[in-house]
Amino acid sequence: MFYKRDWILRQIQMIADMIAHAVFHKSVIAYQSENAANPTQTDRLFSRLDMLITQRKIGEAEDLLFEQIEADNPKHLELAMDFYRKVNHLSDEELEKSGFPRQEILDGLNAVLKKFGLSNILN
Repeated sequence: MFYKRDWILRQIQMIADMIAHAVFHKSVIAYQSENAANPTQTDRLFSRLDMLITQRKIGEAEDLLFEQIEADNPKHLELAMDFYRKVNHLSDEELEKSGFPRQEILDGLNAVLKKFGLSNILN
């Protein structure tokens, strides 16, 4: 059981690192606010997602993410990758209490990549 969880955790990290390098030419994806003084819709979504993660409402946050992101907006990809990176850093106990198993992180990440036409990057 521990081996499978560790494998999933490493897979998520590997995918995030690959997207960071291949798409954003960065070592780590961390969403940066576009305009702190006058937040954009994406900035507001980022704040809402962060709040839901803090409240451990991970499923609700993921639903909101998929309702709001648009495949033609690179900032939305950055936001989605940042979301899954943060959720992946939660402990197994925190994820369990949130009713969000680590496998769902991997599934959601793969769904995001598919939505943005990047699922072939993993092959």
